[in-house]
Amino acid sequence: MRIAVMSDIHGNLWALDAVLADIARRDVEVTVNLGDILSGPLLPAETAERLMALDLPTIRGNHERQVLKHDPARMGASDRWAHEHIAPAHRKWIAALPATMRLHEDVLMVHGTPGSDQVYWMESVDQAGQRAATYAEVLERASDAQASLILCGHTHVPRSVLLDDGRLIVNPGSVGLQAYDDDLPYPHKAENGSPHARYAIVERTAGGWAVEQYAVAYDWNAAAEVAQRHGRPDWATALRTGRMG
Repeated sequence: MRIAVMSDIHGNLWALDAVLADIARRDVEVTVNLGDILSGPLLPAETAERLMALDLPTIRGNHERQVLKHDPARMGASDRWAHEHIAPAHRKWIAALPATMRLHEDVLMVHGTPGSDQVYWMESVDQAGQRAATYAEVLERASDAQASLILCGHTHVPRSVLLDDGRLIVNPGSVGLQAYDDDLPYPHKAENGSPHARYAIVERTAGGWAVEQYAVAYDWNAAAEVAQRHGRPDWATALRTGRMG
């Protein structure tokens, strides 16, 4: 079994199309989507249309929940843009997405962790900023995840951790946004250092699950120009460089 894993598209249709084209060349059996699909100052409606037509196994992320349920007056700018630019059919689609999914009995899809769409799994944040989580932290967050392969997103950082009991946790990184900052629980930023769209392929082999991480070139300048026109120079910088300004 070969599974292509996407997450955190954030309305970046240019990156999504490049990743889908790359996946099409690599002989996978199924492509899955781990959420945070539309939020951001790019093309939320067009991204929704593209994915609705594909009907991939898809779960929602924290931003789907926020776009649907938060008061628009109190939304962050990225969620508010998506809220204002998607149609009722797009809302119905994301409202129907589950929080978690089992692709097969031993393949679990989550956005953050099994218990929360906002908890980082393989990263931790403290007053010094964001860092790679320790093995003990990763293991603690895996206590209620019973599957040989666990797929998660949310942090935008490509990473995999093999637990001592054989469970493999894989974060494919972000298709659409390679750097961001946040204030919770402390101010921190994530930076992948290049603008390439990220995804992963996971394959079941005789020796267990194997993972390959991919970084795909696309027209990030076109995406950045749209972000700039929509009043988000922070996104424009992140899209062009994979770093925060």
